[in-house]
Amino acid sequence: MTTKSYIKLSLLCFVSFSFSQNMQKGFNYLETGQYREAESFFETILKDYPNDRTAKLCYGRAVGLSGNSEKSVSIFTELLNVYPNDFEIKLNYAESLLWYKNYTSAKVYYEGLISENNKSFPAILGYANTLSNLKIFDHALIYVDKALEISPGNKNALISKKYIYLGYANQYLQAQNYDETIRLLNKNLLLFENDTETLLNIANTYIISNRLNEAETTYKTITTTSKDSIVSLNGLALVAHLKGKEKEAMQLSELAYNTVSRVKDSALSNQTKERYIQALIWNRKFKKSEQLIDYLITDFPNENWVLALRATLNIYKSDFKKSITDYSRILENDSTSFDGNLGKANALKALGLYDKAYQYADKTLDYYTNQKDAVNFIKALNTNFTPFLDVKTPYNFDNGNNEAFSFITNIAFPLSTKFQLLTKYSYRKTSNSITNIEATSNAALFGLSYQVLPAITFKGIAGTISAKTDNDNYTQLLADLSFNIKPYKLQVIDIGYKRELQNFNAELLGHEIVQNNFYLNYNLSTNFKLGWFMQYYYTSQTDNNYRNLFFTSLYYNFLNKPILKAGFNYQYITFKNQVPDLYFSPKKFKATELFVNFLKDELTTESNDWFYELTAASGFQFIEDDDKQWTYRFQGEFGYKFSNRCIANLYGLHSNIASATATGFTFTEIGLRFKWYFFSQPIFMKTKKAKEIILLPLSEE
Repeated sequence: MTTKSYIKLSLLCFVSFSFSQNMQKGFNYLETGQYREAESFFETILKDYPNDRTAKLCYGRAVGLSGNSEKSVSIFTELLNVYPNDFEIKLNYAESLLWYKNYTSAKVYYEGLISENNKSFPAILGYANTLSNLKIFDHALIYVDKALEISPGNKNALISKKYIYLGYANQYLQAQNYDETIRLLNKNLLLFENDTETLLNIANTYIISNRLNEAETTYKTITTTSKDSIVSLNGLALVAHLKGKEKEAMQLSELAYNTVSRVKDSALSNQTKERYIQALIWNRKFKKSEQLIDYLITDFPNENWVLALRATLNIYKSDFKKSITDYSRILENDSTSFDGNLGKANALKALGLYDKAYQYADKTLDYYTNQKDAVNFIKALNTNFTPFLDVKTPYNFDNGNNEAFSFITNIAFPLSTKFQLLTKYSYRKTSNSITNIEATSNAALFGLSYQVLPAITFKGIAGTISAKTDNDNYTQLLADLSFNIKPYKLQVIDIGYKRELQNFNAELLGHEIVQNNFYLNYNLSTNFKLGWFMQYYYTSQTDNNYRNLFFTSLYYNFLNKPILKAGFNYQYITFKNQVPDLYFSPKKFKATELFVNFLKDELTTESNDWFYELTAASGFQFIEDDDKQWTYRFQGEFGYKFSNRCIANLYGLHSNIASATATGFTFTEIGLRFKWYFFSQPIFMKTKKAKEIILLPLSEE
């Protein structure tokens, strides 16, 4: 905040009326903010009176206030050489240093002026503004109060104090001290009751600290004018979106959009259009949002806010390469753009370009210290590459008196964003209370995962399984090799080979049947909430049997937060040979079901919060030429995220659907899962900012 024209009336007192040219018109230009006109006016005066002190002083101010601060400093330096003891010229020189953003030199110079005259209002206020620009806010407040003692109620000083409080509050906001931020902003409301700018900062603080109800209440108080009402609606729409109430966000933004034309404010009009298009995108109304963006592109062909809207739309449509193109254009216009840097980081992450994603997130934090979205982005990215342990302890039983307890551990140890080491150990003990058969197995596997290309990842793991039964002990090789491929947007393909041992029950373990599975998974998502999954397995077994398995699922996403989807599943299985006494191996098996899935994902769940998933399904199965049989399936999990490093949940399944390993039956499984990240961040961090951001330890979240 710079001191306004404090020479307001004094210029008229000092001006010499010996000029044939009256300078009152130039003074008026300065007072009304018409600085270009003032510059031209006094430049003309100086052609006739090149040594006139007042004309040159006014010219220097006009030049500086119109944007040429370097030239303004030069003009006042020349004046000081001529009038070295002129206090008024000294004050203007000091202010020109502020315009030139040479705050360090300005601080030293203002300190000299205050020593020369400690009752000078412009010197003390200028010093306060200098300290504010240097972010020395506590001392800035002391000096702005001194200025107000000299000139009580002075509007310029009060405005300076307001912006000092805003800057001071922002400093605490960056440090994530939200209570102190709110306290300082509330002080502003004592100076300027219901000040819109202050209320917007309060609402923003509540949003950043996830106190959405308080943010909503604050936005509702911004209703002093018609303009404020539209600002309020735009804010309320954002809060509704953050609460997951997309339809409400649409209604609020649409109301603002339909009324903003009554307010003659181009900046607010553009902000309202921006929020309305965002609401359309949030509600996945892509066609209409694209039409409006096309109109804006015509009117504002290279404006960053319009480019950001188009980039956001393409993010939602999974057109990440198009998003990167727009974010790159934004950064060409402004390398410090928050939307450009963090938006590009998000798009790069989605394309599997993780190292570059880190770099642009780093750039965001270079320009916006401790910005919460950028910090959370890096934390989420770090989670993908931090070594972890995942343990499961399932216990299952069925109506055939089979019972089994298992212990399964998986460890992933990323060494880079492309390469990670994998290991798995499992123990399983199974028994049957009727046949009194028992068997145990221990499996240990080691492998790796490697991102061959951004859209192709190879995963390979292999090892041995040792089985011990009542009649035999043996060891077999196990393997799981696969490629995860993302050929086009919204499509994922898995192609793989898996060698495994039939170990559903003790009797199967005793027959040492090894399966060689060749499989293909295909998943297709769409921008209109419909999804399709298809799976095919071809299995050859060491008992000379062969299996074909086909599964497909068509589903519709009703909600995104939490996820609610429902759909139709179909499964078809055939075996070459039927071995009903040993395992379920029909010549022909079909199953259909309708399902509903309700999910709050653990990955998007905040620390110290619950997550869950529930699936319910019902349908019919057809075994050989038998009559159809009614089927049901219930499965779910309920867990708690203790911190970003520790997750635990209970899970369970109950079903009467036949499987490929057991005849028609009821089957129940329950278990406990625990996941823990060994370290607070990846071990290979390269970027400076990412090294500073860690997953909080257990005791801190």
